[in-house]
Amino acid sequence: MLETDKIFAGSIPENYDRYMVPLIFEPFAADLARRAAALSPNAVLEIAAGTGALTRVLAAKLSPGAGYIATDLSQPMLDYAASQQASGRRIEWRQADALALPFENAGFDLVCCQFGAMFFPDRIAAYREARRVLKPGGHFLFNVWDRIEENDFANDVTNALAEMFPDDPPRFLARTPHGYHDKAVIRRDLEAAGFQSVAIETTTEQSRAPSPRLPAVAYCQGTVLRNEIEAREPGKLQAATDRAASAIAGKHGSGAVAARIQAHVIMAVA
Repeated sequence: MLETDKIFAGSIPENYDRYMVPLIFEPFAADLARRAAALSPNAVLEIAAGTGALTRVLAAKLSPGAGYIATDLSQPMLDYAASQQASGRRIEWRQADALALPFENAGFDLVCCQFGAMFFPDRIAAYREARRVLKPGGHFLFNVWDRIEENDFANDVTNALAEMFPDDPPRFLARTPHGYHDKAVIRRDLEAAGFQSVAIETTTEQSRAPSPRLPAVAYCQGTVLRNEIEAREPGKLQAATDRAASAIAGKHGSGAVAARIQAHVIMAVA
């Protein structure tokens, strides 16, 4: 992962929530929230909350007395998440680095994270922090994307941009969101951090959009891929989005489109 892969600023948070969340995050947020609520936690910490896709679903499923702290490294992402949360939800929003959580030991029943672990520059250190703040027997529940070849729209966009920029193809999607998919590595990292009873399940969903252009806009303008495109040739963002939309239409049709999205869901016990 490059340092620039963590810069979710400018218009990216809004576009991310408007386009990416319905396209690929909502089905997995519902799945993760269901698994989390089944544990009946009284104190929940969410790390790398992003624009709050999981937060919005999980908060509604917790008992009225449960505490919920949602954190993210990016203040712009966290600000946007807070602005989208329905009033009356007792959520505390905190800017925090997953590698140095500002919380006492053994304070939470559940630490959860939706598609954030791929961005941690030192995953074992982040996992140690998650374990530190969990009560003995508490659960660490998170998901990560499977390899890019198992996620059709992301793969289509990456291949289309490689054709557009053959000398320096933008590889953000393959490098970071889809770069931490080896289940043996994930298990080894968690065990190195002191977790036990690690369970990993691969789940497949459908990504749906009313037209090929929506996923093209989502990936090209709602993720850090936007920064990579603009760094290669200023003024080419629209052309790159058009190229991605054309590639998706060529594979999935010009009307409503649907494609596979696949992820690993991990549960570990402190």
